[in-house]
This record gives sequence, structure tokens and C-alpha cells, in this order.
Amino acid sequence: MNKNQKGFTLIELLVVIAIIGILSTLAVISLNNARTKAQDAKIVSDVKSVQTALELFRNDWSTYPASNGGFLPTSISTGTKGTSDYVAYMAQTPKYGGGNYVYHATTSLANPELISYDIPFTLNGKTGELNTGAHTAAPGEISN
Repeated sequence: MNKNQKGFTLIELLVVIAIIGILSTLAVISLNNARTKAQDAKIVSDVKSVQTALELFRNDWSTYPASNGGFLPTSISTGTKGTSDYVAYMAQTPKYGGGNYVYHATTSLANPELISYDIPFTLNGKTGELNTGAHTAAPGEISN
């Protein structure tokens, strides 16, 4: 190739390819971080919605709904669907990690009604005031 010919050298092409590779790697990492943050935000939102439904249920019935074998019931409701006694506080409870949220409803010896509950969950990153790791939702709070 003489000096008058125009084109790119092999080194120039390799530098451009390396820069494109670095930029695409950064984009993929950024997308994964955004996906994790979105999943954590959804978990917190779901737990707060469940807490609201549980409190509405307790306000009307002076008890929390019973657990479904240690898991959150598939819906938080009373009566028979399609009848006048049916009240849906949450028609379908959210899923967590492919299944239902773990849900422990508790009683006291003095009061056989369900007086409390806890819903454990885990966050993969800091979300609002909640840090990474295990948390528990209980009446009126989410522990950090």
C-alpha cells in the first residue's frame, strides 16, 4: 500500500472494536442493575399492598386471614365469589420467587383470633430505606 491510498490500518480497526466492546459491556451491566432494582421495587410494592389488604381484612373481621399451609392465601377475601357476601380485599395475591409469599399468622393464648403476621422477603439491592438482604413485613412495619 502506498502513501496515497486511503483506508484504516489493522491497529485502528482493533482499537475501534475494543472501544465498542467496552461500551456494550457497560450497557449490559447497567441493564442488569436496572432489572434488579425494578424487581426489588416490585417486591416492596407487593408487600405493602398485601399489608394494606391484611389490615383492611382485620379492620372488618378483628382477625387476620389464616395462612394457606404457611403461605399467603391466593386471595384475601371473605364469602363466596359471585354472591352478596363476597368481599375481595385483594383478588389475587402477588407471587414471590415463582411461588406464594411465606405467611405466618399468629395467635395468643388469651386471644384465639389471629393477632399478628409476618411475611419474610429478600432484596438484592438497597431499595428506598431498605437495605440489601432479608426483611420481614409485620403489622404496620417492614423491618430492615
